[in-house]
Amino acid sequence: MTAATVPKYSYPAILKDAARVTWQVEDLIGPHRPLDFSRPFLPEALVQTQVSGLSVKESLALNHIRSYSYLHLFGLVEEFILPLVVDHAKTPGCDDIEATQAYLGFAAEESKHIRLFRQFAAAFEAGFGHRCEVIGPPQAIADFVLSHSPLGVALMTLHIEWMTQRHFLESVRGQQDALDPQFCRLLKHHWQEEAQHARLDALMVESMAQSLDANAIAAAIDDYIAIIRYLDQGLKAQVQLDIASLERAIGRTFSAPERDEIQHIQERSYQNAFLIAGITHPSFKHSVQALSAAGYAQIAALAHEFLPDD
Repeated sequence: MTAATVPKYSYPAILKDAARVTWQVEDLIGPHRPLDFSRPFLPEALVQTQVSGLSVKESLALNHIRSYSYLHLFGLVEEFILPLVVDHAKTPGCDDIEATQAYLGFAAEESKHIRLFRQFAAAFEAGFGHRCEVIGPPQAIADFVLSHSPLGVALMTLHIEWMTQRHFLESVRGQQDALDPQFCRLLKHHWQEEAQHARLDALMVESMAQSLDANAIAAAIDDYIAIIRYLDQGLKAQVQLDIASLERAIGRTFSAPERDEIQHIQERSYQNAFLIAGITHPSFKHSVQALSAAGYAQIAALAHEFLPDD
């Protein structure tokens, strides 16, 4: 690893912080806590659904559809994060019992998140009244991601963890009064546990890299980039499904210019939220630069491809 400065995290400190965050899925969602479809679920900064040509009601429907796909996409990534963490928990074993405990807690929380997203998705389906399609199947996506090197998958996981922090801290916090309280509770409680996961994943990346030479690290960065490109194609496919879902929900078919405008804005929105937000996060950048300055230069060049050119 290079001499780049990386924040020093410790397993005892992470365990201490994790112990302060205690919640169960049933605390956040259930029959007595319906979603409020008269309000947006996600902030405009994340979803960019106020598109010219859409009425206020139609923009709200698109916000709800984007929120449903948000649940689904997070559920997808949790399904490859969970086996990665379970497998890595075997590495420290009893030699570093605090590390093992921290990673097993990480895995338990990720499985809880999968159940949380599924419960919210069921509540959404019960209340929205229209079919919303999503990319998948989840196992096929997880299989593709997990076919890459463990360090490449860990880098993708680190990207997602820091991306989640950015979503809440920069977009959701401060906007909660304008959003559905139930959805805000999901976002807040998910963020609280992901704050520990981000630090744990930084330690996991560092641990994995210690036994690898420069060629293996370069290959892992190539794997991360391959996963990013794969997810970008999935996000673009999700945009097409979202548009079809919106047409069903509002009862009209878009003209070609209307569809093109929505597609353009939504593809950029998905890339900003799920790709650029992770790639450009300072903590992710520091971790990758500690592995390879040249590797992060490759990743930064990839991020530039997703930046607006208009």
